[in-house]
Amino acid sequence: MTSHELIPHPATIKGIITESRDIKTFILTRDNGHELIAAPGQFVEVSVPGYGEATFAITRIHNNKKEWALSIKRIGHLTKMLHRASIGDTIGIRGPYGNHFPIDDWYNKSIYIIGGGIGMAPLRPVIDHILSSRKKFGPLHILFGARTPQDIIYKEDLKQWQEDPSISLVTTIDLPHEGWTGRIGLVPQVIKDIQCSPQNAIAVLCGPPVMIKFSIATLYELDWKADAMYTTLEMKMQCGIGQCGRCNIGEKFICKDGPVFRLDHITEFVDI
Repeated sequence: MTSHELIPHPATIKGIITESRDIKTFILTRDNGHELIAAPGQFVEVSVPGYGEATFAITRIHNNKKEWALSIKRIGHLTKMLHRASIGDTIGIRGPYGNHFPIDDWYNKSIYIIGGGIGMAPLRPVIDHILSSRKKFGPLHILFGARTPQDIIYKEDLKQWQEDPSISLVTTIDLPHEGWTGRIGLVPQVIKDIQCSPQNAIAVLCGPPVMIKFSIATLYELDWKADAMYTTLEMKMQCGIGQCGRCNIGEKFICKDGPVFRLDHITEFVDI
């Protein structure tokens, strides 16, 4: 990697979608007009002068490949600044970096997409890819959990997935909430309730660490094997290029060897 590749390139905010009380999706284009060539699971580094830089999963690549989306949760100085941004503002982008989900190895298999909160962000491109080549894959199951109805993101996508007869969609919230008529319960319990079958299947998980940990434990109870489960650890990264040392797990660097991992490749390093 050359120093030139580490220089952020300007990108303009073309659209902003308020997903929830603390999550916004930003639609971006590179100012130089270049396409963003990325695969599901990869990430970019976003910078705002004076406020720093952070990694974010690419959550959608539009058909023209010149527009892409990042979903950003407001949790620190940089993200608070981004949440104050307006359409037409410019931010810095470098990347994409990292590996990706090996989706084309999953042909003819049942796919379980299991996401919690902002963890659905890196999983949405997986769903997009499967739907773009629907006949190549088996049944598609999507389980999405959020703390409350107000924390549910991608509502338009969820509506489309709900109406798609080729998709089995389950949404759940953690605790009862006034006006909510859907399923109630934590994601690991719902996995058990709906009996996610390991037969010729792949599970892809992302969400809060505690959700991932107990969801994997539940899948083990249902006779899933570690080599059929994938997750992404992109939230543990900072520099994105293997220099800061923040994201090492054993001999691996999440930003360079990941952020996507098959579970049996990381069980000795990660408490999940």
